[in-house]
Amino acid sequence: MCGNNMSAPLPTIVPAACKATAAVIFLHGLGDTGHGWAQAMAGIRTPHVKYICPHAPVMPVTLNMNMAMPSWFDIISLNPNAQEDESGIKRAAENVKALIDQEVKNGIPSHRIVLGGFSQSVISKNKDISVLQCHGEADPLVPLIFGQLTVEKLKSMLKPSNVTFKTYSGMTHSACPEEMMDIKQFIEKQLPPINS
Repeated sequence: MCGNNMSAPLPTIVPAACKATAAVIFLHGLGDTGHGWAQAMAGIRTPHVKYICPHAPVMPVTLNMNMAMPSWFDIISLNPNAQEDESGIKRAAENVKALIDQEVKNGIPSHRIVLGGFSQSVISKNKDISVLQCHGEADPLVPLIFGQLTVEKLKSMLKPSNVTFKTYSGMTHSACPEEMMDIKQFIEKQLPPINS
C-alpha cells in the first residue's frame, strides 16, 4: 500500500481542489480496488480535502475457496465466531498507519484525517472518535444484523453519542446516492475548512 507492500499498487488519489488541509483515506471492500471509490469520492469531494483510495494486495481468500483477489487480510468465514487472520489484520493496520503517517509528513495534522471504508470496521483507542456506519437493509452478503451488532460493539467501546448508524431501504451490498450524501455531510462536519 505505501511502499512497504510491493504486491499492491500505489493508492488512487483525488487531489484537493485547493490547498489540502485535510485527508480522507477510504478502504475498498473484498475483491474491489480503490479506483471506483476514488470516482465516488470525486463525486462528493470537498475542495480542501484530499481523498486517498488505496488498493489491497492480491491474496488467496479462504472464504472464497482460496481464490486470489484484492483483500486487506484473509477472511476465513462470515460467521461472527470465526477464526480471524490476526497477523494479516495487524499488517493491514500497519499499512493504513503508514498512509496516515505519510499525510502527516505532507503537512496534514492527524486530527484532520478521516479513515473510512466499504465493508470495514474501524476500532480505535480514541474514545472520542466520531463514527458513521452505513448499512443496506437488503444486503445479502453482510446481513443487517451484523451491522447492528457492530454498531452496538462500537458504542460499547467508544462514546456512544459519537456513533451514528444509518440504514438504507432496498440497498444491497453497495452504495447509493443518499448514503454518499450522508458520507459527504459527515466528512464536511469532521473536516471543516480552515479559515486562514
